[in-house]
Amino acid sequence: MDLDFDLDRGPEAFGHRFLIGLQQSPVLGDHDKRLLSTLRPAGVVLFRANFLANAPYEEWLASHARLLADVREYIGRDEVIISIDHEGGGVLRPPAPITPFAYAREWPSQAASVGRAMGIELRHLGFNVNFAPVVDVNSNPANPVIGPRSFGTTPEAVAAAARQFLDAMQAEDVLGCPKHFPGHGDTGVDSHYSLPVIDVDPDTFRRREIAAFRTFTDAGTRLFMTAHIVVSQVDPGIPATMSRVILNDILRGELGFKGVVVTDDLGMAAISSKLDQPETTQRIVNAGADLLCMCAYWADTSRILKMIDFMQAGLKDGTLEEATFRASFDRVKGLLADIPKHEVRKLGDETYERHAGLAPLRPRAPVPANATGAAKI
Repeated sequence: MDLDFDLDRGPEAFGHRFLIGLQQSPVLGDHDKRLLSTLRPAGVVLFRANFLANAPYEEWLASHARLLADVREYIGRDEVIISIDHEGGGVLRPPAPITPFAYAREWPSQAASVGRAMGIELRHLGFNVNFAPVVDVNSNPANPVIGPRSFGTTPEAVAAAARQFLDAMQAEDVLGCPKHFPGHGDTGVDSHYSLPVIDVDPDTFRRREIAAFRTFTDAGTRLFMTAHIVVSQVDPGIPATMSRVILNDILRGELGFKGVVVTDDLGMAAISSKLDQPETTQRIVNAGADLLCMCAYWADTSRILKMIDFMQAGLKDGTLEEATFRASFDRVKGLLADIPKHEVRKLGDETYERHAGLAPLRPRAPVPANATGAAKI
C-alpha cells in the first residue's frame, strides 16, 4: 500500500482522511471519477440510488460489481473501504432479494442471527464496513431520528443486543461501526436538519449514553461514528464531531478507544453550514476524528477540496496539530492495511429464504424509478 505521510503531495496527501458518498447513480460519473482520482480517499459510502433499482437480481448485481471495480480503478489502490448504512427498517439500501429486516427495536433477542445474516449478505456485495449497530439509547420517546433504530430504552439492553450483532457480523468479515457517539437518543431534533442539544447533567450522561458505548471500546471494535449533537453540560456549544472533550478526553482517554473515529455525514444540516469556516475543519481534526464522511445526498462532495485547503493552512500556521494529524494518519493506514476485500458474488435463493425466517421483516415498498433513497446515517 503506497500510503505515506507526505504533506507535500497535494490533495492526495489528505484524501485518505475522507469517506466519500457517490453521486446518486449506479454508474460512476465524471464528478466522482475526478474526485476519486484526485483525492484517492480511504473509501466510499453507497446509498440506495447507487444500486440499479427495480432490476432483476443478476442485473443489478452485475451493475454493482462494475461500480465497485470502477471505484477501485479510480482510487488506484486495492485497500479501499466499501461502506454502507445497513441497519434494518427504513435504513436499507440494496434492492431485493437482500433481506429487509425490520428496525432493530423488533429483534434484540435475534441480534446475533441478524448480524450474521447481514454480514453474509453484505460480504457477498463486496462491502467491508457497515455503519451499524446503533448504540443510541432511545430514552426520549419524542426523538425524531433514532426511535425504532435503537435496540432499547436502557443502556444495558442496547449494549447487550448491539454487542451480539457486532460480533456476529464481524465474524463474517464485515467490520461494524457503533454509532452515534456519544449518544443521539435523548434529542428532540433530527441532526440531518438542524443541530440537536442534549441538556443533561454529566452523571446521567455517563450512566446512560456513555454506558452503552463502553462495551465497544475493546480491540475488537475498529471504528466508532460520531454524532452531530451538543452535550451542553459537557462541552457547551461544541458539536461532538468537533469536540476534543468528547472525542479525545472521553472516548480515547476515559474509555480507552484506540480505533478509527469516523464522523457522521458532514453534509448534514447540523454541521454543514459551518464547513465554510476554516476553524470547523481544523477543530474536527484536532478533536481526534480520523475519517471525515461527506456524502452527495446532502452536500456537494467537491467541498472536500476546500476542507483540504483549510487543513493545509492549519498545518502551516499551527492551528492544526501535526502530532494529532500524524496519529490519525497512522490509525487510518492501519485500518486500510487490514481492511477485508470481498468479491461481489451471487447468493442462492435458499440463503435468502433462511435469513427471512430469522427475525421480523419490514415490507419492502416499491422503489420509484427516480428514487434517491433514504439518507440517514
